[in-house]
Amino acid sequence: MKTYLTMAAVAASLIVAGAPAQAQTKLKWAHVYETSEPFHTESVWAADEFKKRTNGRYEITVYPASQLGKETDINQGLTLGTVDIIISGSSFAARAFPPIGVTYYPFTFRSPEHLLAYTKSDVFTDMAKGYQEKTGHQIVSVTYYGTRHTTSNKPIKSCADMKGLKIRVPDVPAYLAMPRACGANTAPIAFAEVYLALQNGTVEAQENPLTTIEAKKFYEVQKHIVLTGHIVDHLNTVVAKQLWDKLSPEDRKIFSEVAQEASARATKQIQASEAKLVQFFKDKGLTVTEVDKAEFLANVQKNVTFEQFGYRKADWDRIQAIK
Repeated sequence: MKTYLTMAAVAASLIVAGAPAQAQTKLKWAHVYETSEPFHTESVWAADEFKKRTNGRYEITVYPASQLGKETDINQGLTLGTVDIIISGSSFAARAFPPIGVTYYPFTFRSPEHLLAYTKSDVFTDMAKGYQEKTGHQIVSVTYYGTRHTTSNKPIKSCADMKGLKIRVPDVPAYLAMPRACGANTAPIAFAEVYLALQNGTVEAQENPLTTIEAKKFYEVQKHIVLTGHIVDHLNTVVAKQLWDKLSPEDRKIFSEVAQEASARATKQIQASEAKLVQFFKDKGLTVTEVDKAEFLANVQKNVTFEQFGYRKADWDRIQAIK
């Protein structure tokens, strides 16, 4: 009898000890950024924070650097159930709900601050709702990625100066809009090959945020940095429908708060880095040029319609009205 009681007690203790593990939900969070970038480090912070605030009921593993696939793959993974959370650009969300991509129309945002104001506006609420209605997935936060500028081996002071310029641009319609509107010849060279292409003259220009220009050392093979600021880029943190539907209202609130805190932390780091880089490039001997963005925008609007991308000008006008 004593032996039986002892075994029963051990069994009971094992059940109790195993209860938290059985109750824990394991989740996958995927993105394409490197482990050194704030988009990863703050995602790891958010994963740990969500675990703490839910008393260990959720264990999130963050998979960086395309470990679970390229950006197209992880977006599909939300629907296929292979990932639970992703960080991805609105250009990918726009494949399901085109109007949300209006933020990529050149010169939509005046500054990072304008972008952040947009994320707190009714326009953003409407965009996120439209995307959610199409896919079931939930956008819970937005992170500032950086403002895209142009580098070149020839001076650029106006849109007309880009005529005939051989420039590498990602093969994304909205990214191509400004260079093509100014008469540039665009080339969709793979990102890993851009440095060599600039070095050997296959192309003479490219466009990216200052942080990318510095990280990829494009400044070593370019003479000019032109502050076109044509796209204020950003990333969405998206929760898959199957996970969002399972979360209690309390857990949805916790995760949304944590994601927004992580986005704010990453955004501050990116802004701080950008603020230092103009002087860094000047110190490296590059010419840094300001341009009249209104003149560039006028050329874009003359040559590029909102409708060709599936955007709505009314949405763009609403964003322009945000202070």
